Amino acid sequence: MLRTSIWGRKYPKSSGFSVLVKQAWGTLQGHLLRPERPCSQHPCAWRNRNNALHPLWKGPASVPGGTRQSPINICWRDSVYDPRLQPLQVSYNAAACLYVWNTGYLFQVEFDDATEGSGISGGPLENHYRLKQFHFHWGAVNEWGSEHTVDDHVYPAELHLVHWNSVKYQNYKDAVLGENGLAVIGVFLKLGAHHEALQKLVEVLPEIKHKDARAAVGPFQPSCLLPTCRDYWTYPGSLTTPPLTESVTWIIQKKPIEVAANQLAAFRTLLFSALGEEEKTMVNNYRPIQPLMNRKVHSSFQATEEGTRS
Repeated sequence: MLRTSIWGRKYPKSSGFSVLVKQAWGTLQGHLLRPERPCSQHPCAWRNRNNALHPLWKGPASVPGGTRQSPINICWRDSVYDPRLQPLQVSYNAAACLYVWNTGYLFQVEFDDATEGSGISGGPLENHYRLKQFHFHWGAVNEWGSEHTVDDHVYPAELHLVHWNSVKYQNYKDAVLGENGLAVIGVFLKLGAHHEALQKLVEVLPEIKHKDARAAVGPFQPSCLLPTCRDYWTYPGSLTTPPLTESVTWIIQKKPIEVAANQLAAFRTLLFSALGEEEKTMVNNYRPIQPLMNRKVHSSFQATEEGTRS
């Protein structure tokens, strides 16, 4: 079992990985947040979003010298349509779902990644990537919570399905540190209809209220959390939690999924704190927007006047 926990991710103590994490995190201190964006579709949503940051992100902004940091604001009109981008091939094994747990930063659903049975390929990817886990980021209120934004629009929450390159690397730990090591599907959540598949997870949340708590969730099919429209943006980026390694191919779904207000409210019943500690509500667990630098965001679809939201 992986042992060293770094903000919801566990890694072996025996390798130099934990040293790398400490160095990366240490160099972050003293760096300023990206300047505030002007208010847009949601009046003052950006200002309030930045003011409400989780303590982990009050000081650090990016890896010094890093040019591929995430998350970013996706500018619909500036994205480049790439006709070579094929549909993403998704094949998940529901039986590979192991458990859901409170990492002390978010809640995460772990999968057995010992075989090729559950993962993604195609799209912008050259290899097969195995599903390792998925998790969510959300805000204290519905006006913000997502990590990525589209044309400055902030969603209430964002789902990340994390995969690793099992052709190029031996395990997840090595893939985190390596080039083209990870592929993360990002899905925005917006308020709307009750989401039946998500409800199975919501019902387990009372069992993992405190940090480090775990609960069995039984077979779970992650593809039920993907939108029916599979159009996407893709860009080279990084993890959004330490060690912030620039090993991620991001695949951001164009269309959000709908969830009910009470389902999203259930996320906010979780705590950052362990049993016996002062209770701290688990909210605003997102990283600030990072500069795009010289990167291009590619799309699998042609831009229209339609806009991102329906």
